[in-house]
Amino acid sequence: MVSNNRESALLPAGITDGLPPDAEDEAEVLEQVMKILAAHGYDRIKPPLIEFEESLVRGLGMAVTHQTFRLMDPVSQRMMGLRADMTPQVARIAASRLSQAPRPLRLSYAGQVVRVKGSQLRAERQFTQVGAEIIGSANPAADAETICLAAESLIALGIDGLSVDLGMPSLIAAVYANSNLTDEQFRLLREALDRKDTATVQALADEIGEGTAATLLALMNATGPVEAALQYLSKVDLPLAAAACRSEFEDVVATIMVRNPDLCLTIDTIENRGFEYHTGITYTLFARGVRGELGRGGRYPAPVANGTEPATGFSLFMDTVLRAIERQTVPDRLFVPHGTDPERARHWRAEGWIVVEGLEFASDAAVEARRLNCSHLVAADRIQNLKPKDGE
Repeated sequence: MVSNNRESALLPAGITDGLPPDAEDEAEVLEQVMKILAAHGYDRIKPPLIEFEESLVRGLGMAVTHQTFRLMDPVSQRMMGLRADMTPQVARIAASRLSQAPRPLRLSYAGQVVRVKGSQLRAERQFTQVGAEIIGSANPAADAETICLAAESLIALGIDGLSVDLGMPSLIAAVYANSNLTDEQFRLLREALDRKDTATVQALADEIGEGTAATLLALMNATGPVEAALQYLSKVDLPLAAAACRSEFEDVVATIMVRNPDLCLTIDTIENRGFEYHTGITYTLFARGVRGELGRGGRYPAPVANGTEPATGFSLFMDTVLRAIERQTVPDRLFVPHGTDPERARHWRAEGWIVVEGLEFASDAAVEARRLNCSHLVAADRIQNLKPKDGE
């Protein structure tokens, strides 16, 4: 029995074909971003799509093991995994192949990632990541550089209404660090904080302490535009470790505002979802009127042979980025009828035309040109415009 063509073309949920003109748009936008990163001194690397499981899920990769597809390598008979996130691969390369490279190490990358499940904010399970990492610097200037670079890259693409939502998961962790919580209580607390569920936090006051609960509830209000949120945050009484996190947070924000004073910054000190391996300042990029995140990033400990080294960076999600960009004008395509001197076709390509050559004789070249989505036609060695005039 022959399968139905429509059924045979079905793809798994969250997996899509890249069709014209979207595939070409993504390639062009991707290269624009990579050129911006290169101009800031970020060297491009190309991690593999698939690795042995033990290296892929080691270190930072442990945080995304639940999102990693696994399969058996028929050659080595060892388990392999498809990457779900490229940052752990960048950290692996920095710690191994580039371990002797001078720090801070600036690296950029672009490639496809595949995930087991989508999320409410991101239903796609396969998409392109483009990003940059600074490895080997704990200076707040490194955080500010990557945050501003991510924003500047998106602004250069013509994206308006950009905002950066800053977070500090380590500040929250420092507040409840001394609480004797069971695993279940910790899960309930973390979920309550993610949902801004004040009732559940208050209900856990006996376990975490009244003072800790009060501090967490206060931090839930340290959200919104950066100036007002920082002013409120400065008045919250914090334990010593959490106060140090707040000071680091303030330093990064001050550096960003010097570098890019017009950048719209908001703060959400409680937000932690999607930042499984981050331990310092984090950030998510949004654009007004665009569904989903344009990208996210933050500080994390990059594994090395004898411990970790400080690192920070970001990833942009190209499917969301393309939704935020106004569609460019479709480029002109020139139809060259069958039998035209190939040298003439090469000449027009050299002038910048997209040239489509007819493969067989067409009785009406104009009709054939329009059928092939061409805007111009060569007739009697002259180029004719097939676009309708205004009002037609």
